[in-house]
Amino acid sequence: MEYQQGQDREQLSLYSTCLDDMIPEDNSVRLIDQFVNLIDLSQMGFQTIGTQGRPPYDPADLLKLFIYGYMNQMRSSRRLEKEAYRNIEVIWLIKNLKPDHNTIARFRKENPKAIRKVFRQSVAIARNFNLIGGTLIAGDSTKLRAQNSKKNNYNKKKIQRHLEYIDRKLEEHNQELAKADGDQKKTEEIKEQIKGRKQQQTKYRAIQKQLDKDASSENPQRSTSDPDSRHQIVRGTVTEVCYTAQTTVDAKHKLLIDYKLTNQNDKKAMGFMLRRAKSILRSNSFTALYDKGYHTGSEFHIADSLGIDTLVAIPAIGRKSQAPDPKYNAKNFIYNPDDDAYTCPQGNTLYSNGSWYKARNYTFKQYKTKACKECPVRSKCTTAKANGKIIQRTQFTQNIQGNAKRVEQSGELYKERQALVEHPYGTMKRQWGFDHIMTKRGIKAAAADFGLIALAYNLRRLFNSKIALQQLIVALFLTFKKCIKASIRRNKAFTECKTKNTDQSINFVFNTNFNYF
Repeated sequence: MEYQQGQDREQLSLYSTCLDDMIPEDNSVRLIDQFVNLIDLSQMGFQTIGTQGRPPYDPADLLKLFIYGYMNQMRSSRRLEKEAYRNIEVIWLIKNLKPDHNTIARFRKENPKAIRKVFRQSVAIARNFNLIGGTLIAGDSTKLRAQNSKKNNYNKKKIQRHLEYIDRKLEEHNQELAKADGDQKKTEEIKEQIKGRKQQQTKYRAIQKQLDKDASSENPQRSTSDPDSRHQIVRGTVTEVCYTAQTTVDAKHKLLIDYKLTNQNDKKAMGFMLRRAKSILRSNSFTALYDKGYHTGSEFHIADSLGIDTLVAIPAIGRKSQAPDPKYNAKNFIYNPDDDAYTCPQGNTLYSNGSWYKARNYTFKQYKTKACKECPVRSKCTTAKANGKIIQRTQFTQNIQGNAKRVEQSGELYKERQALVEHPYGTMKRQWGFDHIMTKRGIKAAAADFGLIALAYNLRRLFNSKIALQQLIVALFLTFKKCIKASIRRNKAFTECKTKNTDQSINFVFNTNFNYF
């Protein structure tokens, strides 16, 4: 049987082939090249990394390498170093340069802010192509495992347990040492064990001092491998030492418009993400969808002050707050703002004494009535034996009720949230396998890692939207042209300030809050 024969490896060719001919015209690597070439990287704030004895690598080439790597499920600096030698697309993209893995890794670690600005350029391109609707957005978070084991994460209780355990072991070793009198070999073994325990004790006491000085939270943590990572609940009873990635997705084409990497839960996240969304979209005429993890009164207050409509899932009432009969739950008590009083389902009026009480994160009033003592349905309304039914009203109750009313009137709109916001996570974590953070040098380096993931996702969505190469070049040129016009406007403002002899200073750098578009 005849088979197809390959070319002789030692056969010389009469006509040479240039590197560019090996890359098809419709290859996405050409779009990566054009995207980076038409961005003014000097305005992005990339730090130039010098090498000993040679000129530094152009940040554009390293950025191209990272974007290509992340779009093809390659994040390791050593893996990217290998691809620069063997991958024809990478060789074409960075023009046969061979950066070592240390240079590649340092570029990512030292440029988190610049990477965020490049991500914003991808959002600007999407807006130029009318791929962002700006009327419906969805927000959520996902946990990304850090390069720090649970064993190397400590809080005050865990440290105390370790120290108590070491004290018990030291006492046992001392007793064994007393019994081993005369046995030289056993005595030496016990002394080595005591030395190891004391070294551990010194280590844990040093961590204990750090935790005692930490006033950032009620239950401070210390991670020894990645110092900014925190032990958090991932789902149910499953916990990990991880980071939390907050994202905002536009509904039109499921494009990311914003991201932020934190080491906290979702309770206080909605407010600042909505502020950023308003700044990015330059409008507050959109509806934001969030799950029940974001259901916090202070965050609703921020959303209302921004003029943004939110639809946040309403969590179930806790067991302690439930009445024996659901008909007498607090939500069925009617509030009268004129009298500052509640009316219960039995028609009795609950009044406040006018005092505000302080809880951990909010203040509240208490409403009660003496009629509870002789009420025929008291056993159905409350289990309290002394004071009867007590209703609490915080300064954010009105904002919480406003969200509940919008959810009730929204119909099927809220059901779109999961399909919108989980789409990027499914692509990043399940399809690409990016379920962890590569770096372990703090939250800034971790933010750079996730920023490249978000950028790769957006560019993949843009390329899959069948944007032609020529169209992309035109869009990037128009964006750059608008930046030039914005710079001229800022120079004019500086001149006016100078002629008026004012003390106002103007900073001629990229300003994320300035309207360049």
